[in-house]
Amino acid sequence: MTKKTILIKPYSAYEREHSTAEDAELTHVEGDAPAGEYLRRFWQPIALSSELGELPKRVRMFGEPLVLFRTKGGTPGLLELHCSHRGTSLEFGICEDEGLRCCYHGWLFGVDGTILETPGDPPESTLRHSVCHGAYPVIEYKGLIFGYFGPPALKPEFPIYDSYEREGDRLVPYVITYPCNWLQVHENVMDPAHAVFLHTRISFTQFAEVWGELPEMDFVPTPTGMVYVTTRRWGDNVWIRSNDILLPNLAQVGHIWEDGAEPKAFNRVAITRWTTPVDNNTCRIIGWRHFHPEADPRGIADESLCGVESVDFFGQNGDRPYEERQRMPGDFDAQVSQRPIAVHQLENLTRCDRGVAMLRQLLRRQIRRVAEGQAPTLSPVRAGDLVPTYAHDTVVQIPCADSADAQADAERLREIAKAITQIVVKGAHHEAADRDAQVRALIAAYVEAQRETAA
Repeated sequence: MTKKTILIKPYSAYEREHSTAEDAELTHVEGDAPAGEYLRRFWQPIALSSELGELPKRVRMFGEPLVLFRTKGGTPGLLELHCSHRGTSLEFGICEDEGLRCCYHGWLFGVDGTILETPGDPPESTLRHSVCHGAYPVIEYKGLIFGYFGPPALKPEFPIYDSYEREGDRLVPYVITYPCNWLQVHENVMDPAHAVFLHTRISFTQFAEVWGELPEMDFVPTPTGMVYVTTRRWGDNVWIRSNDILLPNLAQVGHIWEDGAEPKAFNRVAITRWTTPVDNNTCRIIGWRHFHPEADPRGIADESLCGVESVDFFGQNGDRPYEERQRMPGDFDAQVSQRPIAVHQLENLTRCDRGVAMLRQLLRRQIRRVAEGQAPTLSPVRAGDLVPTYAHDTVVQIPCADSADAQADAERLREIAKAITQIVVKGAHHEAADRDAQVRALIAAYVEAQRETAA
């Protein structure tokens, strides 16, 4: 008997076609998978500096088993896991001044894969000059260890985004492992509707009551990727918020503790995080929580909770009892339970999912670009040596002109959001050394103009 797909019929599970084919072009990262080849063209965080002590650490990236280590001189290295001599795992190696020594026969490997010693061979042996162990370049920056996994000749500079270098901002590293594909975790940042339901209405108010208001939503391309733009009215205030996708897998999130109560203009990032591909069915969120007054207006953030498999806001790992997670699910539960690799063919996307659809389109375009032999698209915009980013929270006092006309006010909110997003994303001021000050001044001038018009 042939099963048929019947969309509108009660109790139709038996008759439905249950496709299990994931979108391999977007999700698969192992071997020579196109998405993996694209992601490999960028520096990817591997671990926190705090995870790497005096012993080597076995890690996995793009499905490859690797060993991360630090020489006694303090230099990190990343090698293929198995010794080039007889295959012993180098996770049992000895960290020395210049490299990592295999425990089995004492071969010594430099951080670049050069074989420095083969002590079991005669002194005149030249074997070590004819063999080079597999290695990847490594950079350590602000408590994170990054690797580059692409073609050596195409290795890019390590990019410094403006959110990394802000006066008075403490960048506290954290990492959380997700037993699912990288994309379904990454694209959550472009899904503002889930904050209304998962984080507010479904279980309890995890951030603030204003998050439960369904916002006006827009999705706007930027030089680095895209932002979502959500706009809510909260009394006489209008709160405009943007999360930032920096292609391919870096995301920045605004203030999770924002409540829309106090006016502010272009307050910056609270979270910078990569969704790193361990393999097809596993990923790690690795990044920084930002600790500064702008990012925590209510004094709720807790730096002590940020670290290995932990961060200071609700529902980000699977450590809670299962029944508690069922009653009060968080991001971790919603994303991991989409299957090990989410099956896009079984989804029914709605208007709220425009950001997810747009992100997938951007990624697919870049994946195919690299597959065709071209370089990935990068932002050309620079403010000094820094790459501008666009995540922000802005709260402006623009009262509702007619509280009885909800449709008119919704249109007004969209106009305000469009005008402020234009200031945040476009213009020559983005290459100025005082970019933040100029953006804030332009927002203030816009708000003043609106008040004069209303008067």
